[in-house]
Amino acid sequence: MTPIVLPVRIDLFSVFMLLGWVQGLILAFFFLSHFSRNRLPNLFLGILILGMSLVVCDVWLGYTNLMFHVIWLNDATEPLNLIMAPMAYLYIRTSVTNRSDKFVWLHFLPFALYLVYMCIMVYPQSNAFKYHCYMDSFHPERADIPYTYYGNKWMFFPKGNIINFTLISMAVYNVATFFFLKSTFAGQGRSFFSKEKDKLSWYRDIYLLLLVLGIIFFAVRTTFPNDLGDHFIAAFIGIIIYVTGFSVLRRSLFFQETRTRSVKKYEKSSLTEEIQSNTLRKLEEVMQKEKLFLDPSFSMPVLAKRLGISTHHLSQILNEEVGQNFFDFLATYRIREAQRILSNGESNFIKIEEIAQMVGYNSKSAFNTAFRKITGATPSEFKKASAR
Repeated sequence: MTPIVLPVRIDLFSVFMLLGWVQGLILAFFFLSHFSRNRLPNLFLGILILGMSLVVCDVWLGYTNLMFHVIWLNDATEPLNLIMAPMAYLYIRTSVTNRSDKFVWLHFLPFALYLVYMCIMVYPQSNAFKYHCYMDSFHPERADIPYTYYGNKWMFFPKGNIINFTLISMAVYNVATFFFLKSTFAGQGRSFFSKEKDKLSWYRDIYLLLLVLGIIFFAVRTTFPNDLGDHFIAAFIGIIIYVTGFSVLRRSLFFQETRTRSVKKYEKSSLTEEIQSNTLRKLEEVMQKEKLFLDPSFSMPVLAKRLGISTHHLSQILNEEVGQNFFDFLATYRIREAQRILSNGESNFIKIEEIAQMVGYNSKSAFNTAFRKITGATPSEFKKASAR
């Protein structure tokens, strides 16, 4: 029993957080149950959503005063503060590159170390100690009660600085994700804020939401004493969960771009069969003979102008007849040309970076990503295989 039990608080924030963490648990189960070796991003996204849900639940218990009834759970989710930013980075990176880094486990290390620390120094502490921590965070105006704890004060340095560790984690991974996405967009000849709706723009939007979360986290933590503003952070996490859930419903079509969607998109198009047929013939000739795709500045407007049609008609032809958007279509030709160069024995002394530039890529990482996505191997692996 705890000395003081305050009435349960129910308001808009408490209801919003409750619905958010419940939906988050359902989403996490969905992604984790659809995890496999070929669907590694689902694992990272599932862990991210699960971590967010449990953190929101923790804040919800504290905000509503229900924590008094489960005081042994106080601060139980602190280690999750160090897992969310790495999982967001890994989700975006593995989704774009279709592969996982060899030392991916290193991203789990801060979380694991802090979890071990909590298992030693915090979780086994008495309920009186946890009651003190909860009152100090959510009800600092209330009188404290006597409590005992084991360990010296310096041993609680990590716990006392978990907010600083969280901010550092967010900052490092936000910067890493930004440069990765910026490089990927540049490799496709697109602006980071391109309005084209595809998977890459979805990853960018998720990143921007998480960036805003980091800003809100910093603002709340520097404005409110203790944990009194955590419900604002939890509410925004709830928004991210809602957005993700809504996107999952929409992406039953997103992951399968059917012809029905294309027909609906272009149902008012003035494109005739004759124009379509002539354009397809010209398109193949221009791409194979003139190789305009080798120019890094090559774009859909440039190709449309060369073919003598509008960009809208070109987009329709690529989607309906070729089955690709412009950037996938462009990548196919560039990687095909790169394969031809790499297969040539005379290219042994040409660096991968130079080959990337030769086929129109400004970024080696974007070239590697596109190459692996299309061929299933890196340029270096393909080169070695061709030399056998």
